[in-house]
Amino acid sequence: MPDQISTPHNPGTAASAPGSAAQNVALWLGVMALVYLLLVGVSVVGAGFKWMSGGADGAAAIFAFASNPVAGVILGTLATALVQSSSTVTSVIVGLVAGGVPVSLAVPMIMGANMGTTITNTIVSLGNLRDSAAFKKSFQAATVHDFFNLFSILIFLPIEMLFHPLEKMAGVAAGWFAGGQSASMSDVNFIGALTKPFASFVVDLAREFPEGIGAGVAIGIGVLMIMLSVVYLGKLLRRAMTGKAKGVMEKAIGQRPETGVMSGTLVTVLVQSSSTTTSLIVPLAGAGVLTLKQVFPFTMGANIGTCITALLAATAVTGVYEVFALQIALVHLFYNLLGVLAFLYIPWLSELPIRAATFLGQKSSEHRSWAFGYIFAVFFILPGSVFGTQLLTGSEDTEIINALESDVSHECQAEVAACTVNIE
Repeated sequence: MPDQISTPHNPGTAASAPGSAAQNVALWLGVMALVYLLLVGVSVVGAGFKWMSGGADGAAAIFAFASNPVAGVILGTLATALVQSSSTVTSVIVGLVAGGVPVSLAVPMIMGANMGTTITNTIVSLGNLRDSAAFKKSFQAATVHDFFNLFSILIFLPIEMLFHPLEKMAGVAAGWFAGGQSASMSDVNFIGALTKPFASFVVDLAREFPEGIGAGVAIGIGVLMIMLSVVYLGKLLRRAMTGKAKGVMEKAIGQRPETGVMSGTLVTVLVQSSSTTTSLIVPLAGAGVLTLKQVFPFTMGANIGTCITALLAATAVTGVYEVFALQIALVHLFYNLLGVLAFLYIPWLSELPIRAATFLGQKSSEHRSWAFGYIFAVFFILPGSVFGTQLLTGSEDTEIINALESDVSHECQAEVAACTVNIE
């Protein structure tokens, strides 16, 4: 009798396994397709902003008014937010130093570039605008990266202005590495190679519009791609991130803060873009797969990872500009390393970005105006006001102007840009 009872269930059980496996495959293929769409959208938005702002030339024009360290930070934020590429801004800064601008003035620009590049994942978080719970988690995950960079500037900028530790350490270390063999990874950017054809196709379509409209069309298409991918990616991730998949994710990111930092660093080195790394983590947070405390160390690791890739690219610069490229890249690396160590192991510091992001995320989920007000105020209105004031008062720095006009600066910018073209 038991055999007769159990027999009818066996075919059903056997038949269900292939169906379940097929569903899992379809689910993960859907996740991969939406991740690809998200990355293409981020790339298109970046290309649109770069087109609108004039790219490296636009960033260079902004830096002409960075007459003091505070203005250097703020204008570095504006330049990177507009160009959507910290590699482009870094190449401009290296060129300025090669043209005669003191490293002490270039260091605040690097700090500002660190802040400006965080706008990308904040834009990605807007994909969940219609779902208050998911938007709160997404926006918190995006802005915790912003607040980490903001508090790092508030702590390290005064110290650097008074004692110049980053400039001195980077100067010594640059002497050790100068003259070594190139270690650039710009030729192994697999993510860039996969997304570039589709992104270029979209941007080329936007070029069919009149000159003043095309950039806006590209940005609009990119934002639409981001929002569509984030909405549906969140739904699929809630289904996909269960059982073993969730366990693997928690081991890779959420086990310990140090594990999260190492994972963020490794992923960013592999994809060669901190914008990509931090943008990918936002949907995971929005879907409830990762908590804010798990996301925070991962985003700090992304800061280190992008510095490593830029440093490797700087080793490809040769000639009289080599030491400048290395020194600026090392300033960026040391600055982020010290920031991560401070916020990782000083308890009251580690809570600051999390509390600030939690507060802003809560307010933004209740009133969307908080989110848009924050983005425009931090990345455009405040920096734009400083730029406008400097422009109206004619507060151009003669050293920067001379560096921008020098052949040495142009040649160095071109050389560094060629090495860092795939690094953001």
